[in-house]
Amino acid sequence: MASLDDVQSSRPTTRRPTTRLAALAAVAVLLLGAAACGADDPAEPADSASTSAADTAAPIPAADALALVADGAEVIDVRTPEEFDAGHLDGAVNIDYQADDFADRVEELPREASYVVYCASGRRATGAVEQMRELGFTDVVNGGGYTDLAG
Repeated sequence: MASLDDVQSSRPTTRRPTTRLAALAAVAVLLLGAAACGADDPAEPADSASTSAADTAAPIPAADALALVADGAEVIDVRTPEEFDAGHLDGAVNIDYQADDFADRVEELPREASYVVYCASGRRATGAVEQMRELGFTDVVNGGGYTDLAG
């Protein structure tokens, strides 16, 4: 007759259901955390140490954007005309990113100039910078949000 120890040692080892549940919960929390981080800045590269913000469409710090403006960069506000009328940076040109004629209006700009693009939070500016680069603009950065720049 087999002893209790023999029977227990011959059973395949399995994890307890609570251990599996805890592991699944941990994975879910990690995935939700990663998704939440990406929601604020969809353009942030996974390996930001090897890619600078100027090489991506991610917003640069407001102080850096304002320094570029002080050095002569053109300023493009890609918010709606209503947002622009409520307040904008001095010298900014309003080209609504969501308007049907955005690409046509950008095509009229000189490609050799430097540009700082901003919107309300940096999200529309991200898309605008990406589109401008696709159109051949090489010196264009995302200045982020108006409130940060005007503050």
